[in-house]
Amino acid sequence: MLKLSTVEESLNVDALIAEGKKYIGVPYVYGGSTPNGFDCSGFLHYIYGKFGMTIPRTVETMWNASTSVSSPKKGDFVFFATTTSGPSNVGLYLGDGTFLHVGSSTGVTISSMDNTYWKARFLGAKKINY
Repeated sequence: MLKLSTVEESLNVDALIAEGKKYIGVPYVYGGSTPNGFDCSGFLHYIYGKFGMTIPRTVETMWNASTSVSSPKKGDFVFFATTTSGPSNVGLYLGDGTFLHVGSSTGVTISSMDNTYWKARFLGAKKINY
């Protein structure tokens, strides 16, 4: 994995977000990590890979490899407990209370952090440690 200073210097968060938005509408596929279908962590793994960065592949390993932040900034990960009491869904915070993620019924989409479903399941925001 790349050193944090190298990644921060080379990562353009706006470009990362723009890349992710290209896949809006791609369906959810359990274990999916290609534009044919993504799961939440496979999606983030894929778009970071487009920028030559390797991040952990599963929600749990992303959670463990990241550092909590008091409030999310654009490009931070936001974690949710959807199928377990621990982290089971992750998205990319876009700013303005929205995040880009893969929902099982929506595929790649943008949602509001204030949506009652997501708000009730929010675990925290974290900055990835590369």
